[in-house]
Amino acid sequence: MSMILFACVVRVRDGLPLSASTDFYHTQDFLECRRRLKTLASRLAQYPGRGTAEGLNFIIHFSSSGDVACLAICSRQCPAAMAFCFLETLWWEFTASYDNTCVGLALRPYAFLEFDGIIQKVKWHFNYVNFAQMGSSLEKIQEELEFQPPVLLKLEDTDVANGVMNGHTPMPLGPEMIFTRHLCFFNCEAPNFRMEPVSAVGILSLILNIMCAALNLIRGIHLTEHSLQVAHEELGNILAFFIPFVACVFQCYLYLFYSPARTMKVVLLLLFICLGNIYLHGLRNLWQILFHIGVAFLSSYQILARQLQEKQSGCGV
Repeated sequence: MSMILFACVVRVRDGLPLSASTDFYHTQDFLECRRRLKTLASRLAQYPGRGTAEGLNFIIHFSSSGDVACLAICSRQCPAAMAFCFLETLWWEFTASYDNTCVGLALRPYAFLEFDGIIQKVKWHFNYVNFAQMGSSLEKIQEELEFQPPVLLKLEDTDVANGVMNGHTPMPLGPEMIFTRHLCFFNCEAPNFRMEPVSAVGILSLILNIMCAALNLIRGIHLTEHSLQVAHEELGNILAFFIPFVACVFQCYLYLFYSPARTMKVVLLLLFICLGNIYLHGLRNLWQILFHIGVAFLSSYQILARQLQEKQSGCGV
């Protein structure tokens, strides 16, 4: 019997299923496990990168990094190291096929259903390959699990928590329980995301971005002073300096700190900088305009390339 029975890829922030293996078992226990996997997927942002949810006959393992998570339903005979090795392989295959922009813009469930072929291939490999053939990969995962064990859940807990979140399971709470829930709520609303280390190119983009912001600010202040003293019809040019200045500052912020919907914000900031510099044609020569736009594109790429290293710790885990 196969040890890995079902696998899927979901978006972490909202649990949207992106792809899944199409073959599954029609037993009542398995269908119930699938239902609870869906509930768990919608709450992955609350948990660390790896976790295990145990049920009566099946086990759900999940592994997430950045905005993508992989989940698998396994038999109880499946070693944890093998399951997480499978999930890590699946994560690398998916992220190599689809970038963060595609994942972030996905609107409908199973938007990458064609990835099912790769899921089936990887699942078959892990179900029928000899443990000895996995070699160092399995040993590496085993060492990581010993050093940092996955969070352990019970499948029944996912239903209880989901019912409380949706108001379906009212429970009498004493003062101590109310305080604990409020504390957990505030901790979850203020996530502590850790970004990947800053790269040398990223530092260069920050320096160039600060330089562009300073140039825009200085020119904007000088133009404002001139407008107050001499002319009053230069409002468009003043805004064309100050808006890119603000955009450059926000680009620096987005590179240094995590922010939701980064892709949309990066596109908007890049658009403001490009339009502002094009509007300034005449006050800036072509090379100056290309320099500012080039720095904006470099900063945008660095922002999107820098990913989360790990997510916040979950509450009540």
